[in-house]
Amino acid sequence: MHEEDPRILELRAMRAKAREGGGVDRIEKQHAKGKNTARERVEMLLDTGTFNELEPFITGHADELSITTEKFLGDGVVTGYGQIDGRVVYVYAQDFTIFGGALSEMQSHKICRVMDLALRNGAPCIGLLDSGGARIQEGVKALGAYAEIFRRNAQLSGVIPQISVMLGPCAGGAAYSPALTDLVIMVEKQSFMFLTGPDVIKAVTGEVIDSESLGGSDIHMSVSGVAHIAVKTELEALDTVRKFISYIPSNNIENPPFIQPSDDPSRMDESLNSIVPIDPTMPYVMHPVIETVVDRGSFLEIQPAWARNAIVGLARIGGHSVGIVAQEPAVMAGVIDIDASDKMTRFVMMCDCFNIPLVTFVDSPGFLPGIAQEHGGIIRHGAKLLYAYSNATVPKVTVITRKAYGGAYVVMSSKYLGTDVTYAWPSAEIAVLGAEGAVNILFKKQIETAADPAAERKRLADDYRQRFNNPYQAASTGYVDDIIEPKETRPKIIAALSALRDKYAPAPPRKHGNIPV
Repeated sequence: MHEEDPRILELRAMRAKAREGGGVDRIEKQHAKGKNTARERVEMLLDTGTFNELEPFITGHADELSITTEKFLGDGVVTGYGQIDGRVVYVYAQDFTIFGGALSEMQSHKICRVMDLALRNGAPCIGLLDSGGARIQEGVKALGAYAEIFRRNAQLSGVIPQISVMLGPCAGGAAYSPALTDLVIMVEKQSFMFLTGPDVIKAVTGEVIDSESLGGSDIHMSVSGVAHIAVKTELEALDTVRKFISYIPSNNIENPPFIQPSDDPSRMDESLNSIVPIDPTMPYVMHPVIETVVDRGSFLEIQPAWARNAIVGLARIGGHSVGIVAQEPAVMAGVIDIDASDKMTRFVMMCDCFNIPLVTFVDSPGFLPGIAQEHGGIIRHGAKLLYAYSNATVPKVTVITRKAYGGAYVVMSSKYLGTDVTYAWPSAEIAVLGAEGAVNILFKKQIETAADPAAERKRLADDYRQRFNNPYQAASTGYVDDIIEPKETRPKIIAALSALRDKYAPAPPRKHGNIPV
């Protein structure tokens, strides 16, 4: 009988030890919390059998700066590459069973190695995060290790997609890396992000606060705007990564993937012709408009619970990826405020980075007025949106469904910001002000001296709206390219994007712009 080479046996034993992470007991504790291990998560994310691990035998370096000498193979992170739907991706997954996934110098080395390979090969980089923060046993070396990752996050930005999946805590400086990436996914009741944890807050201020209310998914989805998508389980989170990847190219010089549509490109839905109320003060919901126009079932909304007066997300129209930007007239009448400006700006810039055409639906009465907004810098935040749309060189198609007043008309991908094709529905109102506001200024004395001021104001407003706020007035001066029936929107957008597929709009030579952050 052939005797096995002892070196092969040793290799198998070392591989088995590396797969154990922090040990069987700690793996069982991880499972008891309803959480998967780092390796299980990687296998769930990637196409079956495609994962190739890198540097599994690395261990932490104990020296005079280190408090502990305990070592584990892999040093708290699993790294490597594999495939998602046949496309190469690079991935790292922090292992909570080893020092709570805390970042060390060598763990950072492994993560940076994967990020460098992803950049060189033009492939997405996905981080599965589950960490208590910096490994304090290594002192300042752990802080330098974080800085190495942050620098790469910034360098990779706009070159390859970066996705962060929060599968546990993300404390201290560790929270900056996800914030620098293109998509942040959180698991409800399981993942947390904060710079200053509950223990530190209690020690410094005496205030007692739990992790969920400090930095849980609800907070980051609806209040801070840090997270983009929240799901209930780890499996849903990893499935969302796969779905997101299907919309975007692997890098900034590729086009987005095309998926053969099952939806008829010529489809027209009569319901769109009656979706906008005759009464301009009556709200309607924009989501059904989007869902009807795009390929059925393809809309992936991003940040749905934050700045709900704005809508952003990825979809497909005729099988091609598009970025959708819109107002939600059913929330705050679709006005643009500070948070909505930031939400739309970031999304527009992401789409432009990765060659994803932009389709904008406009229905906004303007920017939110008030001292709080003005003092909070609404001018600066609104200027971000102007900057993003003006600099975006991807194909841009705009559909004005109803109100496009004042600054809101200008910043929402208006024709003279460089939008390629602008359509208006018959319900569109394009003006400096709404009819009521305009007549209050233009005919103030006439209204005040009228026998019935309210009736006179209404009469004047109706006349102003008919003469100046209709889409034909805007079309007559070239501010829109065509007025279409709402039901024609889908085939019109598909035709426009087809005609714009080879758009060439090089930016002037420069190092970079100076966005008003």
